Amino acid sequence: MDNGNKGRRRVTFRLAAPDAAEVSLGGSFNNWNGSKHLLKKKPGGFWEKTLMLPPGRYEYKFVIDGNWCLDPANRQNCDNSFGTCNSVIEVSAAPIAPSHRKS
Repeated sequence: MDNGNKGRRRVTFRLAAPDAAEVSLGGSFNNWNGSKHLLKKKPGGFWEKTLMLPPGRYEYKFVIDGNWCLDPANRQNCDNSFGTCNSVIEVSAAPIAPSHRKS
């Protein structure tokens, strides 16, 4: 078992952008590197990328053909230092399985 992902949660980012040629993801989880996480184009014009993230609060944006954009499916956002907004996602801690002790 790989303990490198211990406590991390699978988070899928999905965007409808049928006319886009390239979509990537930048955020506080990758030092706002807009070219690090490329999304894969899926049928129907959707783009997806799944990341393993530790619990916490993250700000992010999609980069659609070079333009930084909010996630239109996520209404949670916050102001940033550039006078615009970032989308926000909260990754919860993994639920703890109940203990099965015999008395």
